[in-house]
Order: sequence, then structure tokens, then C-alpha cells
Amino acid sequence: MNGYLQRVGRWLAPPPAKSADGRDQWPSRTAFLLAAMGGCAGQGNLIRYPSVVYNNYGLQWFIPYLAAVFLVAIPALVLEISIGQAYRGGTVIAFNNINRRLKGVGLGSVFVSFVVCGYFTVNLSWIMNYFRHSFWSPLPWEGRINDFYNHDVIANTDPITGSLTAGNAAVASYTSYPGIALIGETVGWSAFIWFLIWGSIFRGVGLTGRVVYFTMGLPILTTLIIIGRATSLDNAGEGIKLDKFFFSTGIGFGYFTSYASYNAKHSNAVMDAILICFSNVLFENVAAFAVFGVVGFLRMWPQDGVRLGAFVVGFLTLPEAVLHLPGANFWAILLFFTLIVLGFSSAFVMLDATTTLVMDSGLKVSRPVVVTALTLISFLLCLPYCTQFGYYLLDGVDRWVNNILLIFVVWSEVVSATSVYRWSDVVSQTGVTAFAAYNVGYLGAQFIGVSVAHGLGNPGAGAGAGFGFYIIGSLVATWISKRPDVNPPSLWGKNSYLARFWYLAFYSGNQLRRDLNVVVGGGKNWNIPGFLPVLLRYVSGPTLAIIFSFAYPEFYTLRYDPLMITGFVLTHILLALVLIGFVIPRYYDVFIPPSRQGEGTEVTAVGESKVDVPEVEAGHESSIGDAASEPSRETEKRSWTKLWRSESKS
Repeated sequence: MNGYLQRVGRWLAPPPAKSADGRDQWPSRTAFLLAAMGGCAGQGNLIRYPSVVYNNYGLQWFIPYLAAVFLVAIPALVLEISIGQAYRGGTVIAFNNINRRLKGVGLGSVFVSFVVCGYFTVNLSWIMNYFRHSFWSPLPWEGRINDFYNHDVIANTDPITGSLTAGNAAVASYTSYPGIALIGETVGWSAFIWFLIWGSIFRGVGLTGRVVYFTMGLPILTTLIIIGRATSLDNAGEGIKLDKFFFSTGIGFGYFTSYASYNAKHSNAVMDAILICFSNVLFENVAAFAVFGVVGFLRMWPQDGVRLGAFVVGFLTLPEAVLHLPGANFWAILLFFTLIVLGFSSAFVMLDATTTLVMDSGLKVSRPVVVTALTLISFLLCLPYCTQFGYYLLDGVDRWVNNILLIFVVWSEVVSATSVYRWSDVVSQTGVTAFAAYNVGYLGAQFIGVSVAHGLGNPGAGAGAGFGFYIIGSLVATWISKRPDVNPPSLWGKNSYLARFWYLAFYSGNQLRRDLNVVVGGGKNWNIPGFLPVLLRYVSGPTLAIIFSFAYPEFYTLRYDPLMITGFVLTHILLALVLIGFVIPRYYDVFIPPSRQGEGTEVTAVGESKVDVPEVEAGHESSIGDAASEPSRETEKRSWTKLWRSESKS
């Protein structure tokens, strides 16, 4: 009997397979794709995305949507998946391989996932409350939709709202929250959800690879059923006309890098990134038909000054719609079950990113113990959100973690990876002074540009100031640079000043692309295209800097709320921890096994692709420095064209 139970247990929760280098591996490529898709295609696709479209009148967001997809999301996603797969580790190990001072950048994405997962489960507990009541007939929110949501589900005591003085000059009074007690049902459902999360990831990707077939497969089916019913409602077509486009992904949360590290080393990372991105695009736009069918049915046309929040869609608009449908209980059950599974698929991948960080550190503790400890800690940390002021705390933390920390982490990823990778190569060709001057101009342009734009209230003036500073910095850096010893490719090598500028502006990102292509490209795999590093550094980076800058004026108008201040302070503590890694990188060596801490510091030859990236052999580890020998003087003097042709075909 015991043997039979063990076999059943191994079938339900199989140990993960091992790749050739001894690292856990997904049971199939489909399992990885579904897990990654589950991280980005969550309940936000069904409730948050439609609210953004609605509030922006649909069609006018078509251009920003496409810009977000092609200029930010896809480049960043290709980067995150490629470095995880190539460097065989989570975010900290991956960014340590790019540069030892970027360990904090890798840690930042884990911070985002860990904090968001903590309150995300409380949001799921509210949906569980609706799901439980969906079995009641008549539905208990009939005739009291707002009262049911505010008093039966969230059950928060109304705060005494503070205010600012005239012109927002000072705080007149602070908001106070008289209710502090825990809400029993919210705590209970949160505990249940954390148990499900624990059960989905405690054995690693072998078990998770089975769970995702349920957490992604079933919601797709149920969402299609809901869409079919919503689009058949009276006047649904008029609402659907509002549905155009916006964009959301899970970049910056760390789980793409973590999950990609469990891929086979030479998997097709670029294709996977594009499949994940466009599956999210497809799912959220198709799913939005359900919401906009309801919008048309309820005749909720957009009005100036009236916004449709994500919580309103999930907890008011859709529950209101099911009241008008024949068989209301069935549709309520189906709706909230779909939202639960979609949310759950996002929740466990966020905790898994933290688990990967701990397991990669070399800590001599089994994965089940690590997952159990993290789950218990996370449950305790979610309890403040289960109180009578929990909704307002959630809003305060969520707002600034997403608007400040997440944006800063993604900005740091795309900028640092393309600016300091193999920086010693750049310095050897241009000199350290020129390298520093160029990057002061590049980073200073973003700071000055957004500062002038906000200070004068004139985006044009900000753009002019930013571009002007960058041009001056580039000219100065190019002028003081020494003449490169190794010519860059194509026309860049025809002129000494063009060659200097190429090294300063493009070498790091382009060399990262070439080195990653040795592993993730070549053969039948898609190569990382040559334009991607340019997009990351000169389009994605400045765009994210502009988005980041809007958070601070917003906080200035909300600084009378203690819970907004709490979220704002927490966010900046975590942001400071990211920056500490750049200043004092050795503090974060604890997250990397001693045998791998030297990765990324090996000697390189200018223009030469690395032989390979770090590969962890079964039973021992080795760094790429062991395989790379110091280049001969003759090799260093070869022209860039010959170096380019001699690279592994990738």
C-alpha cells in the first residue's frame, strides 16, 4: 500500500528532470510557455486591461499600444528570457554575469514579485468570497451591488479623509483609519490560496509543469464561453466598438528569467519570447470582448471625468451583468472561477521567482523546505491587507510598487545591460574618461529632460533639453576619446570619430547580443536581431524614464494619506537596496554560490564572442573564464571584419 501511495505521489508531484548541466529542467517546452504565459496572462487581462481601454476611449490608444509592444515589451522580454536561459540562473545570477555590479538589478525584480504576490493573494480572497456567494439563489448582491462589495467582501471601515491646503502647499489633515481588526473570511481564503501556491511549486518545475496545463488551459476555455455569452447580449456590439488596444506583460517581475533558466540551454529563446508576448496580446484583446459586450449591454458609455477602475470591472460591472442573464448563478460561478484560476496562475509564478533566488544561492536546504518557509512568511506579511484598512493599504503599496519600483527595475535592466556589459572592452578602445563622459551625457539627458518637462509643464522643452544635453555629452566624449585599436564593422570604421562613437554608444549592447546568440541563437533557433540592443538603450530606456517621472507629481497630491506614504516609503527602501548592489556589489554575493561569483569577470578580447556562457556540470561548476584563454597580441590586432566573420554562426 505504501509503495502504491508513493507511486501516486510521484505521478502527481514528479521530481523535475535534469538537464545536461545538472540543473532542473521543464518537462517540455509547452510547460515553460504555459507557465510564462500564466505569469502575464492573469486576471488583469480580463479586468484591468478593459478598464484602461474604456478610460481612454479605445481607439486613441492603438498607437501607444503598438509602441509598447514593439519598443518596450518584446525587447525587454527577449533580454530577460535570453539571459536566464544562457546564464543558467535566476535574475541575480543572470545580471551578475552581465556585470558584477548589477546583482541589485536582478534582486529588484525579486522584490517586485515578492511584494506584489503578498497582496495579490488578498485580491484573490475577495474573488473567492464572490465565488462562494455565487452558489446562493438569488445572488446576494442583487439590488445592493456596491454595498455587497464594500461591506460584505472588502468589509473595510470608512476612513476619515485628510486634505491639503490651498494650492497643495501643505497637509491640512492626515487621513485616519478607525478600523484595524482582521477580517476572518479574508484571512481564511488567503490561507487557502497560499496553500494552493505551496502545493503548486514545492517540488519544482516537474510539478509546476503539470499544474500550468490546468491553470492556463481551463481559463482559456471558460473565457471563451463567457465571451460567447457576453457578445450575444442585447446592444453588445456597440460596447465592443469601444474595444481597441493597450498592453500589459509581466516584465520586471523576474519570473521570465527564473523560468527560462530551467529551459534546455540551447532552446529557441527569441521565438519563445515573441510567442509569450503575442499570446498575452491575443488573450487580453479577445478576453476584453466579454467586458465590452457587458458595457454595451449596460450602456455604460465613457464620460469625461468618470473613470472605470479595474476593481469596478471585476467586482461591480461583471457581477451586475450576470444578474441580468438567464441562469445567473451558473454565469457567476463560471466568471469568478475563471478569475480565480487566472489570478492563481500569476500568483505562484511570482513566489517561484523568490524560490529560484534562494535555491540558486547554494543554500544547503531542500526546495520543499524553502517553499514552505517562503509561503509561511508571505502569508504572515499578507495579514495587514486582511484588515479593516487592508484595501487602502493595498492601494497604497500597489500604486507605488508598480509606478516607481517596477518601472525603475525594468529601466535598470534595459539600460544597464546595454551600457556596462564588457565595459572594459570599451575603455580599452576609448579610455575611461570618454566612457564616463558619454554615460553622464546619456543618463543626464534623461534626468534633465524629464525635470525640465515637469518643471516648466512643457514636454517640448524637456525633449529639447534632454536631446541637447545628450548631443553635447556625446560630442565631448567622442572628442576626448582615444583612437580605437580595433576597427568597428561596416561604415563605422571608415572614420576615427565614427569609430569612437560606435564603441561608446553601441558596443556593449551589440556584444551582449552576439555573446547570447552563441547560446540561444544559431541553427534553427532565431537570433537576437541587431537592432534590439539599440531599442533597449535608446528607446525603451528613455521611454521608461518618462513614465517613471510621472509618479512623483502624483504622490505630491496624495501625501496626506498615511497608507500612501507607507507604500511610497517601502518602495524607496527597496529601490535603495537595488542601488546598493551597484555601489557595494559584494553585499549580494550571498545570493550566488562561491564557485559562480567570478562569472562575468573573465578576460575578453575586443570584438570576440565568448566561447560559451557559464555551464554548471553535473556534480561541479565551472565559469567561462576556464574556457577562455587570454588572446594573443596578433588576435587583438585583427580587423573587426575578420573578427565578425570568425564568430560562431549565430
